[in-house]
Amino acid sequence: MKKILIVDDHPLMRKGLALSIESETDLKVVAQAADAEEALAALETHDPDMAVVDISLPGMSGLELIKHMLALKPGLKVLVVSRHDESLYAERAIRAGARGYVMKLEAGEVIVQAVRRVLNGGIYVSEEVNERLLMGIAAGREMLAKSPLEVLSDRELEVFELTGRGLGTREIAERLHLSIKTVESYRARIKNKLNLNTAVELMQHAVQWVEGERTG
Repeated sequence: MKKILIVDDHPLMRKGLALSIESETDLKVVAQAADAEEALAALETHDPDMAVVDISLPGMSGLELIKHMLALKPGLKVLVVSRHDESLYAERAIRAGARGYVMKLEAGEVIVQAVRRVLNGGIYVSEEVNERLLMGIAAGREMLAKSPLEVLSDRELEVFELTGRGLGTREIAERLHLSIKTVESYRARIKNKLNLNTAVELMQHAVQWVEGERTG
């Protein structure tokens, strides 16, 4: 019986994931957590074989949480299940230590398939993302230095992406469980890192990048 920890700040999403996973006779959800603090406590208490983690969490982001969990338990298998486009986040999740990435829109059986692949020592991403990862390796990754993926922190990238999707400061703050002041601080840092002078430039750059990632 493999023990699974689910980390997601939406109770209904946790419940749905747990139902899909526990429909398998050899998988058991031993704990659920709504944020990083709860997740790290559950990791210590329940010693799961695997963690299923969302990216957007209150406080510490899911990607930072993955790094912390793997520092505490290097053998832990991690699968990211997120609403974020995998074209924007799958590579970053793999670099953080996750072994797979599935979007929340996928059916329960796809998520279970991903869980099994990761538990068996494999990596689960879509065919498109797998090709991008391999092409990145083959190209020597020269292009990534020009991408916000490399320049921004995990949380800054989330703010940047949501800006590119047209969300305002208040909406981003609500979505990421942050204060408006904190989001404004992230935006200021993003502008500085990307050498942008105004909020309009930031918006234009974010929109172009999001659309380019989705189509390219």
